[in-house]
Amino acid sequence: MGRLNDSVISEFVLLGLSSSWETKVFLTLIFSFLYLGIILGHLFILFLVILNSHLHSPMYFLLANLSLIDMGLSSTTVPKMITDLLNEYKVISFQGCMTQTCFIHILGGTELLLLIAMAFDRYTAICKPLHYLTIMSPNVCVSIVVIGWVTGVIHAMSQFSFVINLPFCGPNKIDSFYCDFPRIIKLACTDGYKFEFVNTANSGFLSLGTFFLLILSYAFILVSVWKRSSGDLSKVFVTLSAHITVVVLFFTPCIFLYVWPFPTSSLDKYLFIVDFAITPILNPAIYTLRNKDMKKAIKRLY
Repeated sequence: MGRLNDSVISEFVLLGLSSSWETKVFLTLIFSFLYLGIILGHLFILFLVILNSHLHSPMYFLLANLSLIDMGLSSTTVPKMITDLLNEYKVISFQGCMTQTCFIHILGGTELLLLIAMAFDRYTAICKPLHYLTIMSPNVCVSIVVIGWVTGVIHAMSQFSFVINLPFCGPNKIDSFYCDFPRIIKLACTDGYKFEFVNTANSGFLSLGTFFLLILSYAFILVSVWKRSSGDLSKVFVTLSAHITVVVLFFTPCIFLYVWPFPTSSLDKYLFIVDFAITPILNPAIYTLRNKDMKKAIKRLY
């Protein structure tokens, strides 16, 4: 962190989403309601999982951790985006930009591993029900979450160690509403090709690898159910189609920013609204509120 004071640039200017005042007011209201819904929805899920003994199972333990990560990921960007919408001059300090970027990648990397764990949990429950509690034991679940956080930290710090040593002397404008490694690298006063390659190899590989693993796991579940039920996939397909929809929504912005070879800054900043505001509010409805056990827990609460 010592190099933070060596850069000529002390702050970055965020260009934001829109220049129209009417659009800014509209977006402020929309994102304020979305953020409120994200926080209240995930806190409610955590409240139910902790207090209801019927939800003390591997599936809901992983869902509770997903709720924590979703709240954290939204909180790194959405509150500042809301305040910046009504500000003419949108700035973020160099230290604040680096901190925001690190937290985005720590939480994002952790969520990728957690989504894989949740897909494996569903695969085990559906395809190996007699061995489910043995495979998904409490120790295994805790280990999965710890490995997820460690992976997220390593993923973020491996990129941060490269970016923090880059010289920044201008320009300092970021065409987005938040900071991220690819955009910061483009502002460095040096040839950032090798650093962009490191970023693509790190974030791109993690995003694409996780995406294909998730799609593959859902395919295995569908094939297994199809063999057992003589082709009747209606119920499981309805459930998995919702999960696959969230996975596609979450990974599409990541693929555009970290893997897509052509510049798309004007597009990907809007796509990432899905990751920070849309997907976090969909996750409670898709992963939990449609679940029978969760519905029963809500009825018991009332």
